[in-house]
Amino acid sequence: MTDASAGRRRGRPPRTESAGTRDRILDAAREEFSERGYDKTSVRGIAKSAGVDSALVHHYFGTKEQVFEAAVEVAFAPALKARDAVLGGPLDDVGERMTRVIFGLWENPVTRKPLLAIVRSAFNNEAAAAVFRRLVTAQLLRRIAGEIDAPDAELRAELAAAQLVGIAMMRYVIKIEPIASVGMEEIIARVAPVVQGHLTGR
Repeated sequence: MTDASAGRRRGRPPRTESAGTRDRILDAAREEFSERGYDKTSVRGIAKSAGVDSALVHHYFGTKEQVFEAAVEVAFAPALKARDAVLGGPLDDVGERMTRVIFGLWENPVTRKPLLAIVRSAFNNEAAAAVFRRLVTAQLLRRIAGEIDAPDAELRAELAAAQLVGIAMMRYVIKIEPIASVGMEEIIARVAPVVQGHLTGR
């Protein structure tokens, strides 16, 4: 790297480079959090992976927690879009739709890696867990709860989510057999009625 190019990577970039630099930092952050978890990831490590000065990471995102939140929001975007698919139909089969959508995200290698990064970090660090709770509660569970005509709708949505997250942990993170290798359709057939029961009691 020349002195000139090194100089361009330090401090605030020209406006034309801003969007690309920000995206590169987010990509590097997702990789670092996925590989190392929240505790072992540092702003300096993210900057090194992105090929920028650490001051740029602080400039765009602030603290490590804020970098994590930005990375989580981007990584969690498919789940937020999937929320509309869950709600886009009658409540009589919302349990199956929710089960298919959530496990579909875990089955897809493209979305599985950032999900693993989020879950592992949230389980190991309270700051990361707070970000995860805030995102999931505000943008996913409350929307689902809003469609349920019951006084305990938020509890119902949380219990349904807990059912799915617990099974996902056993299948994709801990990899306990036989749940880790059984066919997805069998899991859906067994789990969807339980999720439906949590959500609607029917």
